[in-house]
Amino acid sequence: MKLGSMLRGGSRKRGQNPVEYSLLLTATLCLLAFGVVMVFSASSTTSLFGESGDSAYYLKRTALFGVVCLGLLYFLSTRGVPLARRFTPVLLAGSIFLLVLLLVPGVATPINGAKRWIGSGFAQVQPSEFAKLALILYSVHLLAARPQMTRDLRSMGPVLLMVGLICALVVFQPDLGTAMISCFTIGALLIAAGARIRDIGKLAGVAAAVILVMILIEPYRMERLTGFINPGHDPAGSSFQLIQAEIAMGSGGLFGVGLGESLQKAFFLPEAHTDMIGAVIGEELGFVGIAMLVGLYGLFGYAGLRTAQKAKDRYGKLLAAGLTSLIVLQAILNLFALLGLAPLTGVPLPFVSYGNSSMLTMMVATGLLLHIARGGTASASAARPRASGGAERLRVIDGEAGAGRSARRAAKQPSRSQPSRAKGRHSRRGNGGSRRAGARGGRRAAR
Repeated sequence: MKLGSMLRGGSRKRGQNPVEYSLLLTATLCLLAFGVVMVFSASSTTSLFGESGDSAYYLKRTALFGVVCLGLLYFLSTRGVPLARRFTPVLLAGSIFLLVLLLVPGVATPINGAKRWIGSGFAQVQPSEFAKLALILYSVHLLAARPQMTRDLRSMGPVLLMVGLICALVVFQPDLGTAMISCFTIGALLIAAGARIRDIGKLAGVAAAVILVMILIEPYRMERLTGFINPGHDPAGSSFQLIQAEIAMGSGGLFGVGLGESLQKAFFLPEAHTDMIGAVIGEELGFVGIAMLVGLYGLFGYAGLRTAQKAKDRYGKLLAAGLTSLIVLQAILNLFALLGLAPLTGVPLPFVSYGNSSMLTMMVATGLLLHIARGGTASASAARPRASGGAERLRVIDGEAGAGRSARRAAKQPSRSQPSRAKGRHSRRGNGGSRRAGARGGRRAAR
């Protein structure tokens, strides 16, 4: 009975976390544990014969940074939302500054021809990962404070201009995959905030045209698209990575070849512990392993959207929807690319792929989600102006039925002025009754 009432959103004991909180935390911890094991499996061979000479090199780094991120996760789950809203301008300005800094010759650390990183070793950071999160926080801040922004494209201008600026800086690195994830996430956020579908369709058309131009003017992107459309065109060149990923996924069968037994990771999949780690999972753990992975992301997405529905203010609803969309959409794009359903973009698999910046961003996003799930809100002064009508406007999050119930509850609940009017009616009835009683008494006395 208690579990049923929790699943129905009923009352719970004081101090007990809601079921959405438990589901989010469980999915996150399982994905992190899954990632630690698979990073070690995917990198042990190449690390042993590489510069470090230590098969557990990436395992140690992932585990150490994971402990730090778990501490940050706990801190943000208790007080993260007010801090996120307060420091959004600082995070946004810092992200833009780092993205611009990457364009300065000699500052970026080039890896595989891309200049996406600053620093080296354990202190190496990828500014585009932080920019994704800062962009969501900025967009949520505006959309929560100004609900009228979603009425037309011109009103969305401040959000769209910032999206264009950050995506342009990210594409120059070059990193088209992260720019695409940012666009998809903001698109989902605008839909959640109430934007019209035809406006989103126009934005999608413009974004698709820009992406196509970016592909056409860059030869290696054109080769990737050609390799995706026709993998047999250049199996030893542009299609090599995609073909090897599909071979790995197909070799796993139902139960896989066994943990640590992958051949593709050692000789055919470059950087198997980063964005191609899903192929190693498919080969070693088979369909069952991929199904478990998809199930964990599905559990995370379900709990995140339930958290958005139950958030106490408009800011919390939009923030939960945006952060959930970021993590789920990135996982979908990564897995689709491994299955040959989308071109390879180089985006990491959330919580699972190796990468300090990616893990830090995902853990910050999850910490904020956990705080919202526990009932946390932004500062009262920021949430008060829109708290009364926010639920009625977010029909995509709350659903038509949920919005209708909220409207009916609001209609049934008397406003502050209604009790005085009701009291006035009762007093008038009372006065009228006393006058009628006095008149009857006067008539009896006259008789």
